[in-house]
Amino acid sequence: MIDISILDVFPVLLKGVSVTIQVLVLSAIFSYLIAFIAGFGRLSKNVLVRKFTGFYIEIFRGTSLIVQLFWFYYAIPMLFNVQVGSELMAGVLAISLNYGAYMSEIVRGSIIAVDKGQREAATALNMTRFQQMRLVILPQAVRMMLPEFGNYLIQILKATSLVSLIGMTDILYHGNMLRSTNIAMAPTIYLLILVFYFILALPLIFLTRKAEDISKKGVASS
Repeated sequence: MIDISILDVFPVLLKGVSVTIQVLVLSAIFSYLIAFIAGFGRLSKNVLVRKFTGFYIEIFRGTSLIVQLFWFYYAIPMLFNVQVGSELMAGVLAISLNYGAYMSEIVRGSIIAVDKGQREAATALNMTRFQQMRLVILPQAVRMMLPEFGNYLIQILKATSLVSLIGMTDILYHGNMLRSTNIAMAPTIYLLILVFYFILALPLIFLTRKAEDISKKGVASS
């Protein structure tokens, strides 16, 4: 056992901040991208696209993120002799596909929620379906999506801690390593880990509140 103080814990946890932020940024980008692709897929006139998208969404919403993470990192390479890549790639894939599935329903629901009168007005102006979506429906739908997207961004941050389970040296990984050498400091170490995640979440909380303000402006109502 190694005697350490609170001041010794900070620099150790700081080593994992860059990894946590990297996973967060990449996972958020791909989650939003997947959400829009799957959301539009659910609204497609093509039955096969709708069915495939629905299958993907139900699979990733109906199973554990931890199990999905292990599948990408351990199971798929063993079963199919295919290398997913690094721990970073496996972690980002699992988080992105999981949260992308949840957020795709936000995309779909927001598009459907746009007032029918807006579509009728766009049709009366001889807009094509693509023009209606790009110029009329999507700008209003995106405003409605923003608050929930902000909430899910915070959820994604918290989910990044799971990558420590596959050996990524994030904040939780360094905290666990430190705790293993000094069990008596475990409560303090985990308290400081909570503080680190809360500090990282603060700008996301601020962005979410701004998104809520934006969502209240400029959306046509029936």
